[in-house]
Amino acid sequence: MHELGVAFEIIKTIEDFAKDKDIKHVKKTTLEIGDVSTIVTSYFEDVWNWACSKSPIMKGSKLKIVPIKAITLCDSCGKQYDTIKYGRVCPYCKSEFTHLLQGNEMNIKEIEVE
Repeated sequence: MHELGVAFEIIKTIEDFAKDKDIKHVKKTTLEIGDVSTIVTSYFEDVWNWACSKSPIMKGSKLKIVPIKAITLCDSCGKQYDTIKYGRVCPYCKSEFTHLLQGNEMNIKEIEVE
């Protein structure tokens, strides 16, 4: 389960930012997580709460997850389509010459502080 390591890295990033800005406590963190980012959100929510309990700045911080839809672009016909529904093969022209445009990223969208 790599979600714990990811949670610790995000918390460290937020702690560094908070210390730089003299923020004492983060009440809420909003993360954007791609549909194909390899993060299992239910696992991540569990480890987030535990990892936040280890940090004075993050203790009790709530988590909001905003999904990023996975979209693929077909290099052959130029159309975009839903990656989860159709996978790697373009549903329009059946080409396998495709690439992911979005949906594998993870971003800190915002933090709410006291």
